[in-house]
Amino acid sequence: MPDHTILALDQGTTSTRAVIFDDGGEVLASATRPLAQIYPQAGWVAHEASGIFTDAIAVIRDVLQQTKGNIPRAMGITNQRETVLLWDRVTGEPISNAIVWQDRRTADYCKTLRDSGFEAEVSAKTGLLLDPYFSATKIAWILENIEFAKERALNGDLLAGTIDCWLLWKLTGGKTHATDATNASRTMLVDIHTGKWDRALLEKFEIPAALLPDIVDCQGNFGVTDGDLVGAEIPITGIVGDQQAAAYGQCCFEPGSIKATFGTGGFILVNTGDKAIVSENRLLSTILSQISGQRRYALEGSLFMAGATIQWLRDNLGIIENAADTEDLARAADPDSGVFLVPAFQGLGAPHWDADARAIIGGMTRGTGRAEIARAALEGVAFQVRDLMVAINDDLRRVEMSLPQRLKVDGAMSRNNWFLQFLADILDMPVDRASQSEATALGAAFHAGLAVGIYKTENECAALWRRDRTFEPGMGRAERDRRVAGWRRALERSFSNDT
Repeated sequence: MPDHTILALDQGTTSTRAVIFDDGGEVLASATRPLAQIYPQAGWVAHEASGIFTDAIAVIRDVLQQTKGNIPRAMGITNQRETVLLWDRVTGEPISNAIVWQDRRTADYCKTLRDSGFEAEVSAKTGLLLDPYFSATKIAWILENIEFAKERALNGDLLAGTIDCWLLWKLTGGKTHATDATNASRTMLVDIHTGKWDRALLEKFEIPAALLPDIVDCQGNFGVTDGDLVGAEIPITGIVGDQQAAAYGQCCFEPGSIKATFGTGGFILVNTGDKAIVSENRLLSTILSQISGQRRYALEGSLFMAGATIQWLRDNLGIIENAADTEDLARAADPDSGVFLVPAFQGLGAPHWDADARAIIGGMTRGTGRAEIARAALEGVAFQVRDLMVAINDDLRRVEMSLPQRLKVDGAMSRNNWFLQFLADILDMPVDRASQSEATALGAAFHAGLAVGIYKTENECAALWRRDRTFEPGMGRAERDRRVAGWRRALERSFSNDT
């Protein structure tokens, strides 16, 4: 067993995963537990926070057992962002389920704030838009709707945090209440230009500052795991939100480098260096990393439904048994069927930001079968990525930054060769799939490893990146334009009346 191993805890939307890497970025052990989704009513999504922690302990113990008790030198945490909860400062018990980033219950509240003209201030400070996606209105909802929550918060009896913060607090036995700058930047409560909680935003959302954790770098000494809990005392030295972690794992260290991760949702981040770009296309400006107090920024666009669209085909329609079936179905489908699927099941993210948009399938005939619907689902994700790339390129041109020339991809959907070929075709851009499938966990491991000197520089990490396959565009311009025009017509039918 190598001396320099790193444990990454990857707490995602649909699973909790632990991975042990050697210092060459190779996986030595992994363990996963699925995470149940809770849907209290239409548009609401929740997670049972105590179950998340129980699963985290289980997968950590599992990988330690697989490596025969070899104690990793460092541990990194990465997590689903924006998902947030409140818990009792003394007992550690959550006061409600965690509200998941996909949840839309605060859409009306956000609309009221937008109508009042508040979004300009939010965007200028946070780089975000007034949308239920982010944590601030979720915290406000819990304080307003959970019995005695507001009173207990004002009395200092409660703590709040995103999932990284919750796990750090629990793993250290309540010793560390902190979050890193990348996760903090997704709460809609941080001025990303100063890296600090913003007093005016806290007052507007009526969130007591005492609830919130300290904001720290992505790399540092954040405490040690409670040995009685996980079976070992492991220094926690890296924390980073999952999409920033994937960009780090994909070694997007230079301005202009870009990645797309296809998990439950789809997320595209382009490194903009030390510039927090103000988007004119309703993209997000966010903190990509913070190391030794120095912040890197990114432009980001998000799709709420990527892999979750494929889950819908399986779980709700029953037209596939597993995600891999979509590749063969897409190949068998009539390529000129004219079927389009807009996966706006939880509204639409960037660049449209329509919380009330609804999913549609259009263009069906008597000849439409499950193959055409499966292909349309894959295409619907790729078309949304194209919408984002058009917006990203426009923003980068405006500030005279070089445009991305290739797209690095990771996540479960990146295993689908048909999907990646269509993505390359519709983007007219080469798409590179990394040979390392654990980009998100690897990014957390890189941060943790750099903090303890396993890696001396980011260049050492970059040297470990390997390409599995490149998908070159092969679609002609006329065909691409025709397909994009069809997508736009379908997309317009999904919009709410307020868009």
